[in-house]
Amino acid sequence: MYFENTGLEDIKVDIDLLNDVMSKHGLTKEGQWDYERATFDRKFVIREGTFYLRVFSYAIDGDVDANDAIMKVMKPALGKYYYPFGVEYGEDEVFPEHLVKTCKDILATISSELSAFIIK
Repeated sequence: MYFENTGLEDIKVDIDLLNDVMSKHGLTKEGQWDYERATFDRKFVIREGTFYLRVFSYAIDGDVDANDAIMKVMKPALGKYYYPFGVEYGEDEVFPEHLVKTCKDILATISSELSAFIIK
């Protein structure tokens, strides 16, 4: 499931700031990056299964590896994890309402914290 109108879509922000704000809210990029992209994940293990809140971003200038990049944030997503296949975001997935609300609240807070630092 993709989240619409979060205030994060298409913003441009420095990678150091993005790392700091995301990690403050439990989203880490761990090994989910390369020289041009970074994905920030927060894992939720609840009664209904294992889910990931994901925020995708890519470098429009600079290098992710060197922590010297301007990142463009894409539409956040919530996916359900299936072993051994991976994370599914499809329309057929059922996402618990309490989890969707929690994710929306997290994304709203992140958007608010980044809003003063958006690069035009």
